[in-house]
Amino acid sequence: MFGRFHHRGHDLRDEWVFARNERGDEYGYSPFGRGGQHRGNARHGAPGRFFGHGDLRLVVLHLIGQQPRYGYEIIKAIEERVAGAYSPSPGTIYPTLTMLQDLGHVTVSDGEGAKKLHTITEEGRAYLDAHRPTLDALIARMDETGRRHGGSSAPQVVRAMENLRMALRMRLSRGALDEEQINAVAAAIDAAATAVERV
Repeated sequence: MFGRFHHRGHDLRDEWVFARNERGDEYGYSPFGRGGQHRGNARHGAPGRFFGHGDLRLVVLHLIGQQPRYGYEIIKAIEERVAGAYSPSPGTIYPTLTMLQDLGHVTVSDGEGAKKLHTITEEGRAYLDAHRPTLDALIARMDETGRRHGGSSAPQVVRAMENLRMALRMRLSRGALDEEQINAVAAAIDAAATAVERV
């Protein structure tokens, strides 16, 4: 049986669904054809799993326990901890946040604009305490990965490119563009290319 968790209120990320199959494996997928991503297996630039079953949820809750965070801040915090060796996709992080909310481990409040701020609950802290040995081992492994890689890869750039590709695909799926819209899209992409060249 599948239990589905739909992320709420995050533009393109709304298109991702989080599901659990009969074996208990959790994964994210997009109805727009990007294919399934096993949870904890959204690593850019390298094959294999970075997190085991339930590990990413524990790490995300730990980061929220340090301070209330937005979803994007959690992605950045994980990237920085492992020096860019792994970058969880929005399609992995946001359904995980929804699951934590449904479990009562975090609360969600309105932040800047459409952003949602996630804050840990007493139940969430109790869950962290109950899984402290596992969490400590995960953090140690992440720190070791960060020391080994030293920021040699750039998953943030890969993610940004994927976001642009997805935005274009979704816009085109709504119908053909007129000449003014085509020029506007082309101008936006050209401006981004120019800005990258100047970095």
